[in-house]
Amino acid sequence: MDASPNSREPTMTTKTALIATALFALGAVGVAQAQDMKPDAKAMPAGAMEKCYGVAKAHQNDCKAGPGTSCAGTEARDFQANSWKLVPKGTCETIKTPVGMGSLTAKEG
Repeated sequence: MDASPNSREPTMTTKTALIATALFALGAVGVAQAQDMKPDAKAMPAGAMEKCYGVAKAHQNDCKAGPGTSCAGTEARDFQANSWKLVPKGTCETIKTPVGMGSLTAKEG
């Protein structure tokens, strides 16, 4: 059945666009909720966070990571052992990465 220009029934392109828009909106809500669940170091009471070495993804370290870096976001490698990220106190050594567990002390590399 061909849709005439005056037809009120949406075309397949319109239906596809509506579905894509709905899926995008659901994804955006999920991302926003996930970000809300991340601990906010600024909102945590003093002493509730600790430096955890070896758990930062590239460009997500919280400060100095060693040679070639200066501060937040400057680490170019994932899980560098002398790069740290603030995490809730008591959780560092339970964080597992593809290269090992988080550490409360910096290591080579």
